[in-house]
Amino acid sequence: MKTLYLIGGTMGVGKTTVSQQLKQILPNSVFLDGDCCWDANPFQVTEETKVMVIDNICYLLNNFLQCSSYENVIFCWVMHKQFIIDSILEKLYIENCKIKIVSLIADETNLCNRIISDITNGIRSENAIEKSIARIPMYQNLNTIKIDTNNKTIQEIANEIVML
Repeated sequence: MKTLYLIGGTMGVGKTTVSQQLKQILPNSVFLDGDCCWDANPFQVTEETKVMVIDNICYLLNNFLQCSSYENVIFCWVMHKQFIIDSILEKLYIENCKIKIVSLIADETNLCNRIISDITNGIRSENAIEKSIARIPMYQNLNTIKIDTNNKTIQEIANEIVML
């Protein structure tokens, strides 16, 4: 049986890094970062592009789920509203699939420190702090397993997800 891991969380919480670690420790695994399905310049959030990105994500995830080479499919993205998770799940072929839906959580101080580091390294812009902090409370309302990432290593967080 395949396992689908949906890893959500606000910007800077460590979704991509944790997902990359999961890919290394889970057998026969494949990883998709939702940001890769919407990497454009200029970045435009319109009704058309929102539909397009969900279609892109679901197309790729379904291909991974149907490929016999993969046992574990890992997906991460900023999924701060339940309808985002639901709109992805409803389009996936998951009949014979175990699903683990996780929200990575961090407090404001830890999140700020991580984003400041990303800004210093040229990975994020300064407005990421405000946007990310504003989304912290939204994750408490989701039908997901919450994993506190404060003061934990990437390996510890990944191990916690594997043990679910």
